[in-house]
Amino acid sequence: MVFKRMMRAFGVGGPTVDTVLTNPNVRPGEVLSGEVRIAGGDHPAEIDHVTLALLTRVEVESGDNEYNTNMEFHKFSVGQRIIAQPHQNLSLPFQIPVPFECPLNVVGGMQLHGMQLGLRTELEVRGAVDPGDLDPIWVHPLPSQDAVLQAFGQMGFRFTKADNERGRIYGVPQQLPFYQEIEFYPPPQFSGRLKQVELTFVTTPAELHVVLEADKRAGLLRAGGDAYGRFAVSHQQAVGTDWTATINQWMAQVSGSRW
Repeated sequence: MVFKRMMRAFGVGGPTVDTVLTNPNVRPGEVLSGEVRIAGGDHPAEIDHVTLALLTRVEVESGDNEYNTNMEFHKFSVGQRIIAQPHQNLSLPFQIPVPFECPLNVVGGMQLHGMQLGLRTELEVRGAVDPGDLDPIWVHPLPSQDAVLQAFGQMGFRFTKADNERGRIYGVPQQLPFYQEIEFYPPPQFSGRLKQVELTFVTTPAELHVVLEADKRAGLLRAGGDAYGRFAVSHQQAVGTDWTATINQWMAQVSGSRW
């Protein structure tokens, strides 16, 4: 599959730029490959830098306010000091590694509501940066992550939404300045005691860290609030783990239910 976007970089008569991805579908830790194609315009143009950036939408809390912003979380230089002669065609191949902590926006072939991810081509000419448009990419789960997500589906969790939160999670080897939360309504047997459960992956080349947060309902002789669970296994171990039993046991513990 080829994804293509054209941008006229320097006004009337200037070069045009195409960003072409070999395949916009990728997993964390894999590589996006393609090429930036520059077609010369009516006059010579000097391009100082051509940079690719991975972006996503992040929720930021500031005091009592919240707002969303596009955040670059990985940049990659494709070329610099490039002269585009009139009507000349240039091709700049690239391979941009996708961070292991990259958030997901496709699960089970379905796009996650609330998640925006893209690749942007930035051009710098004479100190001025044209950020271009955000071209969508589709980030699918690793097999280790998919094992956890499949358990959520088998247990009867209902997906509500996903978003990215700026900040850090205690006790995990987080590198990016934000983390993804995938939110679910709990299965019926827990819905009277838990409002929702949030799932976060913090992934390294060697390990999968699974962070669970349950929002507990207050009740007679029962306090509300949040409860947390953390699990760290290798990717190979994650594929072989009985996540249904693991998550069920944790849910029963934090909700005070029997299972």
